[in-house]
Amino acid sequence: MFSQENTTNPFSFKWDNGFKLTSQDNQFALKFGGRIMVDHAYLFQNDALSENFGPLVSKSGTEIRRARLFFSGDIYENTHFKFQVDFAGDEVSIKDVYIGFSNIPIVGNLQIGHFKEPFRLSSVTSSKFTTFMEPAQNTAFAQSRNNGIMVSNNFLDKRLSAQLSTFRNANNNSDDAFADDGYIITGRLTGLAIRNNQKNKLLHLGIGYSYRKPESKEYQVAARPGAHLAPKYISTGTLENVDAINLINLEAAYLHGPFSFQGEYLNASVETHLQNLNFSNYYGEISYFITGESKNYKGSYDGFGRVKPKKNFNKKDRGAGAWEIAFRYSNTNLTDAYIAGGKQTDITLGLNWYINPVTKLMINHVWANTDNQGNANILQGRIQIDF
Repeated sequence: MFSQENTTNPFSFKWDNGFKLTSQDNQFALKFGGRIMVDHAYLFQNDALSENFGPLVSKSGTEIRRARLFFSGDIYENTHFKFQVDFAGDEVSIKDVYIGFSNIPIVGNLQIGHFKEPFRLSSVTSSKFTTFMEPAQNTAFAQSRNNGIMVSNNFLDKRLSAQLSTFRNANNNSDDAFADDGYIITGRLTGLAIRNNQKNKLLHLGIGYSYRKPESKEYQVAARPGAHLAPKYISTGTLENVDAINLINLEAAYLHGPFSFQGEYLNASVETHLQNLNFSNYYGEISYFITGESKNYKGSYDGFGRVKPKKNFNKKDRGAGAWEIAFRYSNTNLTDAYIAGGKQTDITLGLNWYINPVTKLMINHVWANTDNQGNANILQGRIQIDF
């Protein structure tokens, strides 16, 4: 008996702001793509800052901020994975490498591997979708990604979300590393106090806590003034004889049509043999789409997502793309007791041009004041594409 070969393709391959391969029965969905971000900055500092920290090595610079490739997928409805590497800089670094399971009774979702800690809104939002070129300085208090395991779940029609995780500690200086330096327990609870899809209105509130127990007994925080090419003017230095670090973060985000607000407050309580030390950061940022678009809230653990212009800037759509103006104020205090790490205030103005859903041009002007040390002035731009 001869069987007739089925010539129907069981998979569909399409472009949806990235390449996607999906089976007809929706049992398998694969996606691959990447991002490229090229930055250029002009840096200026006054005489006082040069006297305290030395003259700038270079007053301008260009870097490939990110050059990533990823491959992710959903298998048999309840299993997912992601593999992402970054080629920017002088070496290849692994970003996301994890396997996850969804729809587990009682637990909800389980994720194992190397991924973002569920702690700060500024960290969980992808770098592809941030309003400013660099996230807020609260990211300097702990690394964003780590090796570990996380359980998460949504309640009340996704209006309440919770994540609980434990990690092997990396090196406590905000670098993404596969080091083994004690352990971390991090949890986060968020809720949507307002969610009105018809009026495009949303209020997100959340609290995060992270307990970090370094075997090395060391901890350090050092922050740049809103530009990756700028020096780190404030730093606690390497703190020794550290028993534990307690991080608490409060977050809020409000959307109403083209207007948005986002703010966070982070406090780091460092337990040492001598006494407890406290360091902090808070920031607030607002943005407005003058072309009428709105930010896209994806969820508690994903933060904000892709902005799609009403009309792309091309010959076919004859549009101007999406234009966004933004303002951010940030304050970081790394001085307490016998630690004179410095205090820094940053003001950033931003202009974003979304040429199409995957291409964006960003311009940031940063004014930084380091308390009793001097002032810096930074003009920077970025062109990025993700696919």
